[in-house]
Amino acid sequence: MKILVVGGGGREHAIIKALKKNPAVDTVYALPGNGGIAADAVCVPIGATEIEKIVAFAAEKKVDYAVVAPDDPLALGCVDELEKIGVPAFGPHKNAAIIEASKAFSKALMKKYGIPTASFETFTNMDKALAYVDKVGAPIVVKADGLALGKGVTVAQTVGEAKRAVREMMAEGKFGASGSTVVIEEYLEGPEVSVLSFTDGSVVVPMVSSMDHKRAHDGDTGPNTGGMGTVAPNPYYTPEVAERCMKEIFLPTVQAMNAEGRTFKGCLYFGLMITGDGPKVIEYNCRFGDPETQVVLPLLESDLLTVMRAVTEGRLRDTEVKFSDRSACCVVLASQGYPVKYQSGCEIVLPATGPDREIYVAGAEVRDGKLLSHGGRVLGCVAVEDTLEEAVRSAYKVADAVKFENGFCRRDIGKRALDALKK
Repeated sequence: MKILVVGGGGREHAIIKALKKNPAVDTVYALPGNGGIAADAVCVPIGATEIEKIVAFAAEKKVDYAVVAPDDPLALGCVDELEKIGVPAFGPHKNAAIIEASKAFSKALMKKYGIPTASFETFTNMDKALAYVDKVGAPIVVKADGLALGKGVTVAQTVGEAKRAVREMMAEGKFGASGSTVVIEEYLEGPEVSVLSFTDGSVVVPMVSSMDHKRAHDGDTGPNTGGMGTVAPNPYYTPEVAERCMKEIFLPTVQAMNAEGRTFKGCLYFGLMITGDGPKVIEYNCRFGDPETQVVLPLLESDLLTVMRAVTEGRLRDTEVKFSDRSACCVVLASQGYPVKYQSGCEIVLPATGPDREIYVAGAEVRDGKLLSHGGRVLGCVAVEDTLEEAVRSAYKVADAVKFENGFCRRDIGKRALDALKK
């Protein structure tokens, strides 16, 4: 089989490595891929949002199946366009990808169908948004409505910080058109949990829960990033919480999308907060999370391609989806200065990896035979072990074995999870 994977980051590298475990897979094309992914796939210099070129390439190569991984091409209708030429694809249609592409839509959906989430108001007028901040005070959360590379959320501890976020989004265009509408919502407290799930629009099969670390520096300090590391499973996601989530959030969300004529097929990501009142939705994503995928897929014991095709064809109910009961940790090596200002073009030398050890390349290029950094988040160093404590220790051993002078990582990935296990 010829498989096409749209995207070029660490998440896509993890997906490609998992897909290649299926012996029927002959060739994997990554559009655009990156210098590290090139070791596992044929990288083609077509951008993830160049939908017409992606479709033309799929037709030319007679691709058998496609996986559209990032949010932007999903929101632009990449799956719809591939299906038009007879290429089945994993991922939601454009009208279902709106669940991530518009926070205003997703919040309204939850309100309409009684899905637990933070109370909120949506604004297209900046003065009204600023007045609302004055009225309700802080702490408060300000979100750009549209896609913003995972950085369109400000958790404001003061009124001044919240107002500054509103002005940056609505007046200064920090996130372009994505910030022309803002959602301002109640500040929730509690541990966060990420749950990716396979769904064919009828059945929901949650994957192993995970915990992301969004801030750049130790102790959850510094600016928000796309994610500095993850662990799985998340100790706060107990069987009791999981049962409530399925009953109150997961199935109701899929049923709500069906009722709206927006059937969702693909990976539906639930960003949850476990509050004193129970689990609530912080956000939906319409795709595999990054870097959550890097710890979830190494724990998948079933064949990923088989599961994905079952999702596409509406056969998930009859397909086994099995995960290991082991633990995984991903430590992200990023360029110094990320996510603000950083240098690319620094040489990287990767160590050999063995069983239960992976290095997923998120941002690199090959030049003159050398692997060079290209971007902010560069590598995801992953280990799978019998316990979370062992997985964290092993992941740091992998990261420390990488030669990357300009790289840095948080040294406390997994600490919160380990502390929770000791309680």
